[in-house]
Amino acid sequence: MGRTTSKSYFWSGVRDSTPFVFVAGPFGLLFGVFATEAGLQLFETMIFTVLVFAGASQFTALTLMQDNTPTLIILVSALAVNLRVAMYSASLTPYLGAAPLWQRMFAAYMMVDQTYALSITRFEAEPALTISQRLRYYFGTNSLIAPVWVGSTFAGAYLGSQIPESWAIDFALPITFLAMVAPALRTPAHVAAALVGCTVSLLAAGVPYNLGLIIAGFAGMMTGAQVELMLQRRGMET
Repeated sequence: MGRTTSKSYFWSGVRDSTPFVFVAGPFGLLFGVFATEAGLQLFETMIFTVLVFAGASQFTALTLMQDNTPTLIILVSALAVNLRVAMYSASLTPYLGAAPLWQRMFAAYMMVDQTYALSITRFEAEPALTISQRLRYYFGTNSLIAPVWVGSTFAGAYLGSQIPESWAIDFALPITFLAMVAPALRTPAHVAAALVGCTVSLLAAGVPYNLGLIIAGFAGMMTGAQVELMLQRRGMET
C-alpha cells in the first residue's frame, strides 16, 4: 500500500465531493435564472453570489425582496437560514481550531453544507489526522463545488429565460439537502431534531415573510439539544 501524504487528502476530498457537482450545477443555474427574473443585472447577481456564497440564504433573501419585505426581516431571515453554518463551525472547531487565523478565515468563507458533511464524517472516522491533512481534505471538498456554483450561476443569469422549463432544474435544491441530511441522522437527537423541524415548518408555512422557517429551525435545535441532554442523564444514571 502506498504512503498516504497530506496532498493525497486534498484529492480524496475532491473525489468525495464529485457527486455533489451534479446538483450544485443545476442549483446555481436555478439561482441565476431566478435572480434575472427578479430584476437583478448580471453584475449584481454575480456580486451577490460571490459575497454571500450561500445558496439557501440567497434564495431566501431574493424571494423576500420580491415580496417587498422590510429590510430588517430580509436580513434576519437570511441570517437565520445560515445559522446552521455557525453550528457547523462549532462542530469543526476541535478539528480545525488550531489552524492559523488566515486559514480559518478562508475555511469559514468556503463553508458550505456539502463541505461540512464530508469533512465532519472524515474527521470523526480518522481522529489521528494532522491539521494539514484535515485542511487539505476540507478545501478539496470545495475545489469543484465552488467554481461550479459560481459558473453555473453566471450561466443561469446570462441565459435567463432561455433555459427551458422542461429542464426542471429546481429538483437540485431538495435533492442536495436530502443527500446531505440523510447520512447525518446518526443519533436519536439528530432524528428528533429533523422530525420536529419538518413538522413545525409545515405547520408554520403560512406565517408571513417565511418566518415559519426560522421558528421550525429553533424548534428543531431545541428538541435535539433536549434529547441529547436526556440521553446523557440516562447514561449517567446507568
